[in-house]
Amino acid sequence: MSRKRMREEETSSAVPDSQTAPNHITPQPEIAMNSVRTMAPFSDDPVAVAIREKVDYSVRISFKQAKAGNAPRPVRVFADGIYDLFHQGHSRQLLQAKNLFANVYLIVGINGDAQTHSKKGRTVMTEDERFEAVRHCRYVDEIVRDSPWELDDEFLNYHKIDFVAHDDIPYVSDDSTDVYSLLKEKGMFAATERTEGVSTSDIVARIVRDYDVYVRRNLARGYSAKELNVSFLNEKKFRLQNKMDELKDKGKRVMENIGEKRIDMIQKWEEKSRDFIDTFLLLFGREGRLSHIWNEGKGRLMQALSPPSSPARNNDDDADEACPPPPKACRLEYSAGSSRSRSSGALSDDYSDDEIPTSGI
Repeated sequence: MSRKRMREEETSSAVPDSQTAPNHITPQPEIAMNSVRTMAPFSDDPVAVAIREKVDYSVRISFKQAKAGNAPRPVRVFADGIYDLFHQGHSRQLLQAKNLFANVYLIVGINGDAQTHSKKGRTVMTEDERFEAVRHCRYVDEIVRDSPWELDDEFLNYHKIDFVAHDDIPYVSDDSTDVYSLLKEKGMFAATERTEGVSTSDIVARIVRDYDVYVRRNLARGYSAKELNVSFLNEKKFRLQNKMDELKDKGKRVMENIGEKRIDMIQKWEEKSRDFIDTFLLLFGREGRLSHIWNEGKGRLMQALSPPSSPARNNDDDADEACPPPPKACRLEYSAGSSRSRSSGALSDDYSDDEIPTSGI
């Protein structure tokens, strides 16, 4: 039989001719409970009072009888705790308590702030926050606010509790080495197991360890330094760190985008590589355009810088031999009294200057 079916049978027997309560509305005495659809009522709510009054507590249920599933009524199991920062370890403990027996009505007692702060220490959540957190757990049928630190007979009888569920580790207090020792002696204790690796203390330790991270996150979300109890210098430091992390995140996103496009880039490179190589060889190869342009330019440059060559000496000698020197002027010979000498001159084949006449002129 499912837990929902058992819950319906239990509530129908306690409150006859009732209907299911709508969501987010505290159920009335004549309305049947269905914790899967509604929050668990507090112990002083009318529906919880009506269910408790219908219980015949004179009929006591033994542990053996409850385990065998032969209980004449739903077994009323009580689980208590502080339930600060309500987490999966708490939920698992309540789940175990709900499944201790075949038909369980689970009552959860939550310690108030006053006794918790005096006996164990400061909590993160207020008592009202802790009450509301637990009452929305689907395994819970009823909530007892400000539950006592140690359970006595008066409390057990008032709430008509058959068994108390808790882990079997001795829970030490100022007056006792184990607050559940009397219940164990009476046979009213049912052990559950703790969930390893998670607890409220572990969560608080994580917050303290990563204090800077959470402060920076809340500053980025708009919380003031005063609200976070952070000094002026620390606020500036944390805000600077936030800016640096923001820049790192932007850089990381850029690299991720590049990584996504890397495959496309490789494919495009393979497609264009052959054209790139051909173009490179065409320009820079031995017979490439660049080499041809360089050779032409180098030749023109050398031609422009080299002076014109002088004519050869052998050619000049030949020219002199080919062109004889011009003849000297003819010497005229005159004889005294000779008309012929005066009227005409005779050419002489003697070109020597030594034989030029010095007289007769």
